[in-house]
Amino acid sequence: MSGSEPRHAAHESVEERLAEEVVEGLDLHPVQEPEEEPLPSMSEQIAEQLGGVRGLIESSLPVFAFVILNVVLGDAVVGLEKRTALYWAIAGAVVSALAIGGYRLIRKEPVRHAVNGLFGIAIGAFLAYRTGKAENFYLPGILLTFGQAAVLLLSVVVRKPLIGYAWGIMANKGQQNWFDNSRLFRTFQWLTLVWVVSLCIRAGIQYYLWAQGEANALGIVRILISWPIYAATFAFSAWAIHRVTSRTTQPS
Repeated sequence: MSGSEPRHAAHESVEERLAEEVVEGLDLHPVQEPEEEPLPSMSEQIAEQLGGVRGLIESSLPVFAFVILNVVLGDAVVGLEKRTALYWAIAGAVVSALAIGGYRLIRKEPVRHAVNGLFGIAIGAFLAYRTGKAENFYLPGILLTFGQAAVLLLSVVVRKPLIGYAWGIMANKGQQNWFDNSRLFRTFQWLTLVWVVSLCIRAGIQYYLWAQGEANALGIVRILISWPIYAATFAFSAWAIHRVTSRTTQPS
């Protein structure tokens, strides 16, 4: 018995070494789960939603091109016939939007904001072309903004505030457990109404100018007013939500 023990131990040692070599060769070591990355801060989320400073500039360039070309080539400067100046303005807006999207594709950068902008520019350009009225270039955006306000208002009426769902996706790992927190629920209800008012102000000013046929003023308002109102509403919402979530994490 005593003579067999060394052979058995040696046999086990060889098997263990062979097993270790197989594990090393096949890289069969246990896989370590990657650490969960923290969610971006609310300020980073705001920047992402707005596309950053670059996104704001890029979204404004097609509108800016439309306004400038329509003014310069129209009666104000060059004196081209109204419809001809409009066609050149449409072409300038579409080309600039395509150029922005193409530049992002070449650099392999995200094109979500560029594609969304191009879609809206294309519809507005088609309406302006068909009707011969420059102000109709902005009509799709005005109607879309009113539509967004209506959907948000409906979500408050049925007590399913969409701002709450947005917060759950963006800042709560996709969980929608805020329904169990009465403070958060009330906050999301009135914040959704704040967004309704914000959207209606933006769309209402533009609609008034559209009804007056003030195409150039409409373009200027869209560039100088719409984005600041959007950014201010988003920042206020982030502050209000943080104020509530920092005070309590338990459902009341």
